[in-house]
Amino acid sequence: MTTDIWVNETLYAGWGQRFRVVRELARTHSEFQDILIFESETHGRVMLLDGAVQITEMDEFVYQEMLTHVPLLAHGEAKRVLIIGAGDGGVLRRVLQHRNVERAVMVEIDGEVIRLAKEFLPNIAGDAWNDPRAEVLVADGIDYVRRAEAGSFDVVIVDSTDPVGVGEALFTDEFYANTARLLTDRGLVVNQCGVPAMQAEELAETSLRRAKSFPDIHAYTAAVPTYVGGLMTLGWAAKDASMRAIAPEEIRRRAEVAGILGTTSYWTPEIHAGAFNLPPYIAKHLPKNG
Repeated sequence: MTTDIWVNETLYAGWGQRFRVVRELARTHSEFQDILIFESETHGRVMLLDGAVQITEMDEFVYQEMLTHVPLLAHGEAKRVLIIGAGDGGVLRRVLQHRNVERAVMVEIDGEVIRLAKEFLPNIAGDAWNDPRAEVLVADGIDYVRRAEAGSFDVVIVDSTDPVGVGEALFTDEFYANTARLLTDRGLVVNQCGVPAMQAEELAETSLRRAKSFPDIHAYTAAVPTYVGGLMTLGWAAKDASMRAIAPEEIRRRAEVAGILGTTSYWTPEIHAGAFNLPPYIAKHLPKNG
């Protein structure tokens, strides 16, 4: 069925994209944000938060795979993973695909996002919600990292909205300092830093903040069609710079051990390695020692 109803993304005042709606599935205002989920004509089911596209069934694999597999395989021995945000469950699912992961804690501040994702986007998380290794908390990620025990996680993945509103505090000096403290000696944190063609200041500012707590600051890229503006950057902050310079052959070996080799639709060992090679228009926004 085709309708003449369209949803316009409102992330940018002067540029956007729109989707033809087959049917609206959920529209609500939670304690934290506006949530809209609809069936689109072209991209399957789509979730918007405060007017910005968060996920579509058509291309979610790009973002989820790169946000998850890159840090876990770069580390190589990650057993305890902390996920901040990611209420749709896609990151949790990808983390739990790694058979060497023993514990995955997901902290999402908005329980409505989880509830609606379970109901209307069940294919994103699959069975991850019921995995015995998973602990899903509806709580404030800022408070969680503040209270977390030192050295209690190997990798932190931050899948948040942009640094405004509910997502703003996930980009502060305090948050990164606490993240560095709760990570092990070879720990690292990754987080979305926006599309630099339109949000370059997000990458520049958050990189400077991360540099106060981590010695190795960089970024890598993923091409997600529905994040308009070209390449999206994923921020990288690590205690060990060697982790982003691992040869594809070793990445492949680790992926085979983890059980994810051959399961992906975007990530490959070669894309993993190449994603850290940034075009100059992106690299110029990193700290000079990045």
